[in-house]
Amino acid sequence: MERVAEAERGDAGKPAPSGRAVNGGGESALSSQELRLIDQLSATDRQVRTHELAHMAAGAGLAGGASFTYQVGPDNQRYAVAGEVSIDTSPAGDPAATLAKAEQIRAAALAPADPSPQDQKVAAMAARMASAARLELAALEGVQGRQAQSAAAGPRVSAGAVAYRSVADGPGKAAEFSAFA
Repeated sequence: MERVAEAERGDAGKPAPSGRAVNGGGESALSSQELRLIDQLSATDRQVRTHELAHMAAGAGLAGGASFTYQVGPDNQRYAVAGEVSIDTSPAGDPAATLAKAEQIRAAALAPADPSPQDQKVAAMAARMASAARLELAALEGVQGRQAQSAAAGPRVSAGAVAYRSVADGPGKAAEFSAFA
């Protein structure tokens, strides 16, 4: 497994001296243009790795490892120039857990200082997922609230039911059947 700083190291795991590249055991000078490219690649590498690590930290438990696309510099070192972190965006088992998961997904997507357009898309998807979970929670709470009210109030019988019962059972039976309004 690659370590975060590996792309910036020369042979034997030691940082390559600035302005020099390690080639086959000897050192050879690099042109100023090559040195500028190495500086740009090093800066990009740090930005990419920092960006992806932010996703991984905020998405702990939901995020997989980072994968990188590399470019080999004039010093024959690999520099990360793009990266991605996979994240589990499937709904959880219940609306409350799905809401919590959606909020974590959104936080992970927007964790880097400079979220990419793809990060923004994932955050928007997570916001929709959270909204749907909130609606489902509200619907469940409404049903549970109505059930609790019905159970607390006891049996309710409408006047129509009383009238039906009196007709069905015949006269004199309706007095045994009481109605609560």
